[in-house]
Amino acid sequence: AAERAAADAAAATGQLRGQLTIGLIPTVTAVDVPAALREFHRAHPAVRIALRGGGSDELVATIDAGEVDIAVLGLPETAPPQRVRTRELVRDRLVAVLSGHHRLSGRDTLDLSDLAEESFADFPAGTPGRAQSDLAFAAAGLRREVAFEAMDTGLMLGLVRQDLAIALLAPALVPSSPDLTAIRVTNGPTRIEYLAWSNFNPSRATLAFLEALEPQLGSGGD
Repeated sequence: AAERAAADAAAATGQLRGQLTIGLIPTVTAVDVPAALREFHRAHPAVRIALRGGGSDELVATIDAGEVDIAVLGLPETAPPQRVRTRELVRDRLVAVLSGHHRLSGRDTLDLSDLAEESFADFPAGTPGRAQSDLAFAAAGLRREVAFEAMDTGLMLGLVRQDLAIALLAPALVPSSPDLTAIRVTNGPTRIEYLAWSNFNPSRATLAFLEALEPQLGSGGD
């Protein structure tokens, strides 16, 4: 609280001070955070910046507790974030990611039923990144095997390349590569990426970072 008061006093004189803590999921696709930080740091060089990784549920809790100022979240469309102010950034239908020589790699589209017998690489059970796929399979009345759990999408893609598993990921996370194939899934899960910050008295640094992000943001509302 003392640090916040000092930062607000400094801001009243025209210079922003204090700390800005930004939370990031491992699968940010909708905004270029480093580019926004460049603009923010040029305008407010006295603000210390801390970057914190984590899952969406954890980051919402830390915003609510005042430990994180602003975060990028990724959640199933059926589970919007609570207790924070948000702005929807992008809504993606996940694609199936297969190795280039997988038996299904020549298909234009797939159904979840086409994938039910495959081994998957996915986020750990209970995380929002995993929930969107689990919910989609449950809604289709299908079961699947998640053979590999990881928080790192690069590791997931490596497992796919080795033909050890397939994955369901946002299209922007899949690099153009001859040894990977991304295929649309007609009834696949939908993921929504949000920007989230405190719904009670956000810091001046938070509001200034939102301004730095504005050129990248579309017309999503909060």
